[in-house]
Amino acid sequence: MEKKKRYGLLLCADDSDYVKKKYGGYLSVFVDLLGSDNRDEEMWELYRVGKGEFPTEEDLSTHDGFVVSGSCCDAHSDEPWIRRLLSLLKILISMNKKVLGICFGHQILCRALGGKTGRNVRGWDIGLTTVEFLHSANKLSSLNVIQCHRDEILELPAGTEVLARSDKTKVEIFKYRDNVMGIQGHPEYNQDIVLHILQRLLDNNSKLIQTSHAYAARDSFNRPEPNREAWKKLCRSFLKGSESTVPLTLSLREVKDH
Repeated sequence: MEKKKRYGLLLCADDSDYVKKKYGGYLSVFVDLLGSDNRDEEMWELYRVGKGEFPTEEDLSTHDGFVVSGSCCDAHSDEPWIRRLLSLLKILISMNKKVLGICFGHQILCRALGGKTGRNVRGWDIGLTTVEFLHSANKLSSLNVIQCHRDEILELPAGTEVLARSDKTKVEIFKYRDNVMGIQGHPEYNQDIVLHILQRLLDNNSKLIQTSHAYAARDSFNRPEPNREAWKKLCRSFLKGSESTVPLTLSLREVKDH
């Protein structure tokens, strides 16, 4: 029998009660996007790194890839668990493990490679954003993606390639060699999840976000939701391809948002 592939989610945020009740937690949300259609082919394991639960040395050798989630924390901060995560990511990169970073994960991967992150001078980017894919040999193609961040990559490390940008964020997707990719947006989110996050911020009178920004984020969903199948193809092809097979150009059927 062929050995199952093993993947780990490095969860840098807390599961909200809402996401746990409706979706089974963020591990289920990520597996829905990244997992094989045949769930018997692979194993996914959760490591709550934000709470100090890190993979062992054996886990590092037996896993085929890791995903780094978003977080409420800043990738440029020096909390003990963030410094430990940086050390772990440097090890994974040196082992040539596939590592996919989402939002905070995108930023912390940049930092682990020697880049710089910080506040986006344009402020919060929450809601639906269109990202444009860059490729010298092809015309730009675009996809909508859900965003929820106020930090961004300020300086890219040497050896990285920008794959996508947006009007508000210079580095929406980057790749390093064949084993590291960061995505600033949240392809794992749906409209329901991000609207619940916004409502929770408003209900708690959060000082993190202005009410006008929250309302603007809601209004952004007047546009088509992200094409989930196209994002699945992009993310899965990177994480599970034998080589870097990120489709920089997609068919018109694939990029046309619903």
